Amino acid sequence: MTTSVPVPAADPRRTALLVMDYQTPIVRLLPETEGAALVRRVADAITTVRRAGGTIAYVRVGFTPEELAAIPAENKMFSAIAGRGGMDADGPATAVVGELAPADGDIVVRKTRVGSFSTTDLHDRLTRRGVTTLALAGISTSGVVLSTVRDAADRDYRLLVLSDGCADPDAQAHEVLMERVFPRQADVLGIAELPHLLEPAAAAG
Repeated sequence: MTTSVPVPAADPRRTALLVMDYQTPIVRLLPETEGAALVRRVADAITTVRRAGGTIAYVRVGFTPEELAAIPAENKMFSAIAGRGGMDADGPATAVVGELAPADGDIVVRKTRVGSFSTTDLHDRLTRRGVTTLALAGISTSGVVLSTVRDAADRDYRLLVLSDGCADPDAQAHEVLMERVFPRQADVLGIAELPHLLEPAAAAG
């Protein structure tokens, strides 16, 4: 889905692309061909934002043994992860997939809950760079993307959700969120629209 209403230009110098949970075991939740195509599209989005002078920020999930042990049984999702041994904070499975690997100067944070902000210093690091607009790409749409949209909106960021930079094992959940939920707090657009959105602002500067 892309928006039918023109989206105002964004200043790339104040824009960050959040690449969320693009880790091998999470990408593998999707059919192989779908996951590979998704990664290629997000690689294009990263290139676009870099060239425009924006910030790239990576969010990944992983746990130290101490963090796993501290997860309470009342947390349904994360106690189940702890029961399976979790995802080693420094293991290869929790690294960003190689095709999207961070470069020098990118922001990289590790989280221990669903959203991108609650267990990281991401907001502070974005604020120090003057970022006020976030473009979101992540797996899954009903997980990290939904949680981050809600939290980021409450923090007063302008939000751009990249519909074809997000995916969910539940295709219906992805569709409902993109078409009926996210537009209340974000502009929903395709990755191919990013260059047109960022270039006018860059030229104006």
